[in-house]
Amino acid sequence: MGNPQILVLCTGNSARSQMAAAYLRRDAGDTFDVYSAGTEPAPEVHPLARRVLLEEGLELGDEHPKDYRQYLGHLAPRVLIIVCDGAAKSCPAVWPGVVERLLWPFEDPAAADGGEEERLAVFRRVRDEIADRVRSWVAARSPERASA
Repeated sequence: MGNPQILVLCTGNSARSQMAAAYLRRDAGDTFDVYSAGTEPAPEVHPLARRVLLEEGLELGDEHPKDYRQYLGHLAPRVLIIVCDGAAKSCPAVWPGVVERLLWPFEDPAAADGGEEERLAVFRRVRDEIADRVRSWVAARSPERASA
C-alpha cells in the first residue's frame, strides 16, 4: 500500500491545481501521493503556468489536465484541496476516503488581462501565493520539516 493521497481540484486543471500539485510533490511527495484534476478540464496545461514553475525548478513533464471523474471511485484521497471557488461549487460534497477537505481559493491567473509581461506577473504572484500556502500547510503537519 502506498502513501496517503492528496487530490488537488480546480475548474480547468490547467494552472492553479497544477502549480499546487507541483509544490506538494516537491514538499510532501515523500509522505503523500499527489494528484490533480479539474471539474471542467482545459485541453492543456497553461504555458505560462509551466513557465513560472520552471523558473522555480519545477517541471510538469507530461502532466495534462484530467477530469476529476476519472478518480471518483478509484482514488481515495485522504486530503482534498480545492484551489478555486468554481470547483468548490461543482465538486462532489462527499468524496470517499477524504479526512481533510481544504478550500484554498486563489485568483485565476489564466484570466489575467494585458500583455505577456503583465500576465506573467500575475502567474508569478499566484505561484508564490500557492507555494507559501503549501509550505505553511506542510510545516504545520510536520514540525520536523519546519526546522529543516
